[in-house]
Amino acid sequence: MKKNTKGTIYGYIRVSTVAQRDDRQWIALTDFGIPKKCIFVDKQSGKDFDRPAYTKMMKRLGHGDTLVVKSLDRLGRNYDEMTRQLDIITKEKEAAIVVIDLPLLDTRNKYGDDLTAKLISNLVIQVFSYVAETERNMNHQRTMEGLAAARARGVTLGRKPMAKPAGFPAIHAQWEAGKVSARKAAEALGVSTPTFLKWANASTDA
Repeated sequence: MKKNTKGTIYGYIRVSTVAQRDDRQWIALTDFGIPKKCIFVDKQSGKDFDRPAYTKMMKRLGHGDTLVVKSLDRLGRNYDEMTRQLDIITKEKEAAIVVIDLPLLDTRNKYGDDLTAKLISNLVIQVFSYVAETERNMNHQRTMEGLAAARARGVTLGRKPMAKPAGFPAIHAQWEAGKVSARKAAEALGVSTPTFLKWANASTDA
């Protein structure tokens, strides 16, 4: 594993879903000079920290080591989570944290004496953790506002409703007359029973 003068340099990558690509994070960490064997990757939600790669990495992380991430929100999805993990990394583990997208958030001692370094690092951590959560909340709000505006314009969102087969009226009439069960009616139309009942109830309501 790669060592600097203070310890091992680790990298951490997280993507929210298995399908989401992590190329940019890999490029950023390898360009930083971290060998692949020192980079840990999780492909799942960041709603908690019961993540196998993160847990494994944190067991190795220790005094004098450095953890590098591309962006601060890789450590959590809200202010409390980010500050808690940063507190564990910098205080409990006595390791440094480097956030590539935020050059000021680099807790390696580059400010002179230890007291000044800790003061500046704590201030930077607090500010950028707050900014990261605020940006996430604003993006969510913009998404919700965009969806609301689309609905107001009459745009249909989500999956397009399945069209009823041409034979639905005849099968529906048989079902209403009690000649076939909902399951048999659904099978005849090639749909699920809940779908048939949804159509049947809508037709009855109409």
